[in-house]
Amino acid sequence: MARIWRVPWPVMQHNIITTQPFRTWESWPNNWISVCEIWIYLRSTPMSDLRQRQTILIADDVPENIELLVVILDESYDIKVASNGEKAIKIVYSEEPPDLILLDVMMPGLSGHEVCRRLKANPDRRKIPVIFVTAMSAVEDERLGLEIGAVDYITKPFSPPVVKARVHTHLALYDQSRELERMVDQRTRDLLVSRQQIIRRLGRAAEFKDNETGNHVIRMAHYSQLIADAIGLGSSAQDVLLQTAPMHDIGKIGIPDSVLLKPGKLDAAEWTLMKQHPLMGADIIGTHDDELLRTARQIALTHHERWDGSGYPGGLKGDAIPLVGRIVAVADVFDALISVRPYKAAFSTEDAVKYMTSEKGRHFDPALIPAFEKVLPDILRVKDTFADELGAQTDVELIS
Repeated sequence: MARIWRVPWPVMQHNIITTQPFRTWESWPNNWISVCEIWIYLRSTPMSDLRQRQTILIADDVPENIELLVVILDESYDIKVASNGEKAIKIVYSEEPPDLILLDVMMPGLSGHEVCRRLKANPDRRKIPVIFVTAMSAVEDERLGLEIGAVDYITKPFSPPVVKARVHTHLALYDQSRELERMVDQRTRDLLVSRQQIIRRLGRAAEFKDNETGNHVIRMAHYSQLIADAIGLGSSAQDVLLQTAPMHDIGKIGIPDSVLLKPGKLDAAEWTLMKQHPLMGADIIGTHDDELLRTARQIALTHHERWDGSGYPGGLKGDAIPLVGRIVAVADVFDALISVRPYKAAFSTEDAVKYMTSEKGRHFDPALIPAFEKVLPDILRVKDTFADELGAQTDVELIS
């Protein structure tokens, strides 16, 4: 008998569109694999409604089971189907994953249980609710399915009201869960911004004691980020450094103005007091699990340590000095050299760079000076952008 290329009547009735032709209805079971690429939709539904419809993936190797679930659900949902576990996983991992999965337990190849295990092991897809569809009704079977991550069971033969009710319930719960996560993420971002604002303002409060505009902390924070980028630190680490470097001299809040603003050289007692400001800064910040505050404390405590061990307050040497402290030391000293202070005039850029290179392996980590020189043109642009002569900069400028 000649093969007739046409779409079977049941497919037409349920608005199934496929990229491959079907043969006669009699050969439908043998050609079910092409149904794996099906989109089911109501052609009469306006596009504005289609965009709001949730998507259900039906995974079953029996065409009649899929057809029945389609009849029950396609009035309210967009539906994708898969005839085996491998196809189901492919659809779930696509750029447009379903909102809920109806998953047959007994399928050739990957079983429903194995498909569920794999999905729940994927952080990006594990929250999609899975409802097992099965003829098995033993308590042990249900226990196993729920233990591996399913949210419910639907048993065969199907009861349309039960199918609709359970799908609706778990989609509503999933929607609520996603909205709650969105609200938590937004609140977390708000709290992060608040912490960043506090860090910036505390850093500038200390800087205002010996710098009229407070722009030093903005400049050296950007210098630190540029150096971190030049040595290959990732964007997340760079951002943390940008946000926390301004706290490096927070301990100066505890130093008397008579010492901090003294125009001449400090005597021995005054210098001993000045060397306490890293410890004061670490004490002000405190000990925290939060990455920003933990890094800020490290920087405040170690940015005056020297590579050769002659720094303070701990006399740390080489790699014993945290990397963030070593980076900030380079940024802080360079900006201090090219800035006016009560006790000195500003160095020229050439003299400042010459001093920095001369201290390679003594004051500074020898691996950081080539990175500093590499980004020097960018550093000088930052210097001009946030020059003290331009007046105090706003917090916005600290955001890269």
